[in-house]
Amino acid sequence: MAALAAMRADASSLTRKHPAHVFRPLSEMLSRWAADGIGTTSFHAGVENAKRRYAGYGLAKMLPLNRVLVGCESSRAGAFGGFHHPDQGYRHLQMVAVITMYGPMERRNPERPALALLDLLRAYAHDCLHYGSRRRYVEVAGVPVRTQYGINYRRTSGQSYSAADQRGSHHTRNLGIVMEGACDKEARSITRQTAERFGVTAPSDVLGGLAFRDVTGTLTEEDAGRVEIVPESEEKTRYAAALSGYEKGVNRRYSRFLEEFAPGEESECHTRLLAAIISGDVTALGTWLDERHGPGTFTGLFRTPGYFEPGLTA
Repeated sequence: MAALAAMRADASSLTRKHPAHVFRPLSEMLSRWAADGIGTTSFHAGVENAKRRYAGYGLAKMLPLNRVLVGCESSRAGAFGGFHHPDQGYRHLQMVAVITMYGPMERRNPERPALALLDLLRAYAHDCLHYGSRRRYVEVAGVPVRTQYGINYRRTSGQSYSAADQRGSHHTRNLGIVMEGACDKEARSITRQTAERFGVTAPSDVLGGLAFRDVTGTLTEEDAGRVEIVPESEEKTRYAAALSGYEKGVNRRYSRFLEEFAPGEESECHTRLLAAIISGDVTALGTWLDERHGPGTFTGLFRTPGYFEPGLTA
């Protein structure tokens, strides 16, 4: 606990990976934008919606806004931020989320506030689920080692309960992908509802349109080809490629998983998965899957051959 507390007292190890960007707590960023005349009501409304929904999955507390660091005012020429900016996201040891303002980052305020706020909402709603996922740590040689995260497990030797998917696979048998996909599906659903409520629509330019459909979970098969024609800058091209890779490697695989093992009941399976991720208990989810596919479905789907940990029920 002392080692974890020390890590959580100082997030500089995360922010110094981005020396060109200035990072501020999310609460401060929202206040600065509001003071500059940018309406932030859509973000706050989306967060309230997320709180209500997440409570139904057993999440009692959202990620504190002061534990979310937002980067902008970059000194790097052409810097472009957003959900798919490199080396950002929630970090469990520090219990901090590092994210960036969507769009050109060489400025104090977003170029497109409405879209930037949706991107921010998607990132925050996503990271709240990571923050609330069940975790278990043990001490190994004075260092905290995470042995459980949500419904995934890892031995102190580093062996994971489920193996990585094969490169290029269109489906998944990896619990990390399943949990990441479940969190993002939920976050994008909240963002889509918020966009509809506040009348935010897709920009007309290629990257802006892709980003809008990404944060709202409405990317199409045709969008895969549009990624190749993002103009203007290397950073924007790289951002579009990361967006496409995440869609194919996480969200599409998770959608196919639901279609495979819960046809016609995708929403029910998704809900049960999120509840299990928050509680860390796979019993109810395992029973639900067994009723549809036979005994031992969870273990058969996910457990790597040779993995065994005494006392693990799955």
